[in-house]
Amino acid sequence: MDDLKITIDTLSAEDKKEFNYFIQRQKSKRNRKDYELFQLLQGKKQYKPQEIINRLYPDEPNAVAYYALRKRLMEHLTDFIVLKRMEEDPTAVSSIMGTLAVAKYLFDVRVDRLAWNMLRKAEKLASVNEQFDLLNTIYNVQIEKADSEFADDLDEIIRKRNENKILADEDERANIANSIIIKRLQAARQQGRDLEIDATIQSVLESYGLTEAVSQRPALFYKLMSITRSSVLARKDFYSFEPYIISQYEQVRATHGFSPAHQHYKISLLYMIAHVLYRNRKFAQSNYYLAELYQTLTGEGKSLYAAFYAKYVFLKTANDAFLSNLSESLALMEDLLHRKSHLLSQRDILTASLGLGFLYFAQGAYQKANRVLLGISHSDKWCEKIMGKEWLLKKCLGELILQYEFGNPDLALDKLKSLMKNFGELLAQPVYSNVHAFLQLLEQLFLQPDAATRRAFLQYVETALNFVPAEREDLQAMSYYAWLKSKMVSRPYYEVLLELAR
Repeated sequence: MDDLKITIDTLSAEDKKEFNYFIQRQKSKRNRKDYELFQLLQGKKQYKPQEIINRLYPDEPNAVAYYALRKRLMEHLTDFIVLKRMEEDPTAVSSIMGTLAVAKYLFDVRVDRLAWNMLRKAEKLASVNEQFDLLNTIYNVQIEKADSEFADDLDEIIRKRNENKILADEDERANIANSIIIKRLQAARQQGRDLEIDATIQSVLESYGLTEAVSQRPALFYKLMSITRSSVLARKDFYSFEPYIISQYEQVRATHGFSPAHQHYKISLLYMIAHVLYRNRKFAQSNYYLAELYQTLTGEGKSLYAAFYAKYVFLKTANDAFLSNLSESLALMEDLLHRKSHLLSQRDILTASLGLGFLYFAQGAYQKANRVLLGISHSDKWCEKIMGKEWLLKKCLGELILQYEFGNPDLALDKLKSLMKNFGELLAQPVYSNVHAFLQLLEQLFLQPDAATRRAFLQYVETALNFVPAEREDLQAMSYYAWLKSKMVSRPYYEVLLELAR
């Protein structure tokens, strides 16, 4: 595989457009070969090295110049990605590193007074944002440059450095503990054992002397909850995660609280809590924490509004839909897509489009739902690259169900057969066994639309699907099953969905 092309392919369409401007920022240079190489590599066609060399240097193919050109293009990509990450970084790490880099540059050109001002600025940023590892680096530079007439007192620097070392060591131990927790939770998941989240985490934290630190430092708590949540999402074991994260969050809030520098962690934790409550069908409680999240977004955390508002809307509209507030959900999602689209990434736009299509479908506005899905003006292959295969499966499933609702069972059947062929590898996985069985049920329905209300079909459904206890049934899976059941009981889809969810 071509590493340069792999890197280019990670860029979104918008990023590629920005990089086009970035790479041509030096207007004095014309006939830029690095720009031509970028255009060749971002295309769908896979070129062999010699083909690219012949295209770039048609008069005199030059392999040496080509590989030097690749190196230069990778340097441009690196600079561009670093700048993008600095723009998007909510944790101040990029600002600290940038300020430190400027300080080092000023020392190199012997502008010590300004260099020390920059070092103090970097120190303050790192201290406020609890970036203790970077703070350690800053103190080491200060010690190295302590012979300057503009330097701070060396004894004071060493004192702060020694105090910071304790916290930096705590971070290192926390990283080790997090990795061990991940490994233990993964092992439990693979062996089919209960995750025992509370016991697992407490055992590891005690071993590394971190029990008190986690409750005192939101950054450590946030990281711990993030890695635990990853295991929970993979296992869909939301019930064991819910009481743990809520009790720990409330403890942190009641004891040490969240400073202005901790708003990113606070908002992220509130979102985790609201999401797990939603997945556990506690929609009103989820909205309670979402209200706190929104209040923070419009208050101390307003600098994070653009980063989190879309997530807030996606979860709020889902909660409201299950609380029988479908019209409010629709209004909020329409507002996001039509009037606040500047806040959305390409992934957000696709998520919002599928979400709005579902809300229209629940309302019975099938034409509107269809227009929304048709409005996704990208190929399925492109959508899969951006969103993943499971998202694409949901989109295709929605499209074929719509065709059935439009009175086109033959077209729906054709789409179904195409779907089962294109997603055959995914559907063969054990975790998707119910999805595969559901598609087979749809095939029976499309072939015999009047069979849905027959007792034989009901019995077939009960044997084909592997039902889990109702309170643990996945909401997204339930949303699709509710449509099938609505046909079996001859009742409106939204009414059946709410009944199942409750």
